[in-house]
Amino acid sequence: MPKLSCVLLVDDDQTTNYLNQLLLKRLNVADKLVVALNGAEALQQLQIHSENASEDQPILILLDVKMPVMNGFEFLEAFDQLPQLQKQAIIIVMLTTSLHPQDVSRLEKLPIAGLLNKPLTKEKVEGIMRTHFSSQLPSN
Repeated sequence: MPKLSCVLLVDDDQTTNYLNQLLLKRLNVADKLVVALNGAEALQQLQIHSENASEDQPILILLDVKMPVMNGFEFLEAFDQLPQLQKQAIIIVMLTTSLHPQDVSRLEKLPIAGLLNKPLTKEKVEGIMRTHFSSQLPSN
């Protein structure tokens, strides 16, 4: 199956980003992996790719909830204001360690495709690929 053109990892924890990059590279999921340390950096990345009419516009965003500068909730509120054309092909999956009922009910009202508890695993990536891209993991 074809790989995703680009995945954007948004998390303030460098170790989590490193481990998620290793996992996604090992699973051969995407042609390009981009990392942002908070929601503001993620919006900048989306803006850069949009302005350049880039073919490697992220089509999957794995987004942390709790981050400094701009957290996941604030990112989603800003993302919701982007032009429909820019955001229509992007799947957002929240990755969190917080499954607090208040956070979960707040997330259910926002434009996300799913919510997964950290850590990201091969099985969770397979589920994302199957559910949101009607695809299996590419063969290595």
